[in-house]
Amino acid sequence: MSPTFDVVELATTYANKSAQDILKLAFAEFGDDLWISFSGAEDVVLVDMAWKLNKNVKVFSLDTGRLHPETYRFIDQVREHYKIDIELVSPDYTRLEPFVKEKGLFSFYKDGHGECCGIRKIEPLRRKLSGVKAWATGQRRDQSPGTRSAVAVMEIDGAFSTPERTLYKFNPLAQMTSEEIWGYIRMLELPYNSLHERGFISIGCEPCTRPVLPNQHEREGRWWWEEATQKECGLHAGNIISKS
Repeated sequence: MSPTFDVVELATTYANKSAQDILKLAFAEFGDDLWISFSGAEDVVLVDMAWKLNKNVKVFSLDTGRLHPETYRFIDQVREHYKIDIELVSPDYTRLEPFVKEKGLFSFYKDGHGECCGIRKIEPLRRKLSGVKAWATGQRRDQSPGTRSAVAVMEIDGAFSTPERTLYKFNPLAQMTSEEIWGYIRMLELPYNSLHERGFISIGCEPCTRPVLPNQHEREGRWWWEEATQKECGLHAGNIISKS
């Protein structure tokens, strides 16, 4: 990374630039130290853009152990389509097994999804990012107007940086809409999760995801039993309204 990399200034400069321009900057600054986080429809667009800039792009995905079968097939489809490795990051069994033994497999319906997501998502992600200098996500501002409306195109990751190590986070698709994402997927005939054909829009773990009805926002299909302001799993903890 160049000594002149000022993420705040660059976030302003690149606020209205294309996703490809943001990725070009990310690769120019971090090269092979940039990792792409992959799981959903937005992320296949991000992977496609990144792969066209760097055929050796590094990609990882969180395997919570509770994903839909269709999601696992989707991950393999993307792996085959681009001939890339997708590193699967799993929960720490020494934390997961006692949790399941004590609370069972569906405790989140009673006491919220925070503890389960902490074990199945946040801890594995923290472990992965502890050795990473920069990562890119498929976050979009229109995904959740309540919690993601102010997502910056690049930032210092306040959730996973440490006093000893600054982690940089890029959100190249922040300005893109759902319509633009799907236009890109259809135009280039990219693989996508077959659950989208059954009314699923925002797809997470199987027990916490359901299809949405016409005119419902995509995040209404996630953690539907909880308050709308809490509909984040903690991977992008800075987005949660109640945090402040």
